Amino acid sequence: MFFNGWENLFRTLIVGVLAYAVLVIFLRLSGNRTLSKMNAFDLIVTVALGSTLATILLSKDVALAEGALALGLLIFLQFAITWLSVRKRWVKRLVTGEPLMLLYRGELLTRALRQARVTQDEVRAALRSSGLGNVSEAHAVILETDGSLSVVKESDSPTDSSLEGVRRAGQG
Repeated sequence: MFFNGWENLFRTLIVGVLAYAVLVIFLRLSGNRTLSKMNAFDLIVTVALGSTLATILLSKDVALAEGALALGLLIFLQFAITWLSVRKRWVKRLVTGEPLMLLYRGELLTRALRQARVTQDEVRAALRSSGLGNVSEAHAVILETDGSLSVVKESDSPTDSSLEGVRRAGQG
């Protein structure tokens, strides 16, 4: 069916504007962390927020108050988990994982590459985008918890102790 009547369109328009306003207010109240660069946990929350907003807009069975509560609950849970992850290391590891070193002192760590499901070509592409033409020019390549690859150039090489927090699985 193409048209169910003006009442349905009017409801979608009014509830949509109000639900969107509620979501924006809740996101602003929850702080910048909610809108920061996403890891897997943040992506899940974002998808859930979008799905909830769509349900509020399109389902007559969900009242605006119920939808606002659902949005608030998702944002509160995200806030609570990130608050805990700053204070409890085990929560942080559970929610975001840990960075993983894929290349160290010009040597690709094949076990770590396999574990992370990252190809050598992807590491080489990250090196090229950082202006390096060869793996020997890199001190380290790290798979960050948000899925991005960080390249530490040999010339900018930090002390090995500053990379200590990065798990070096797969060496050898």
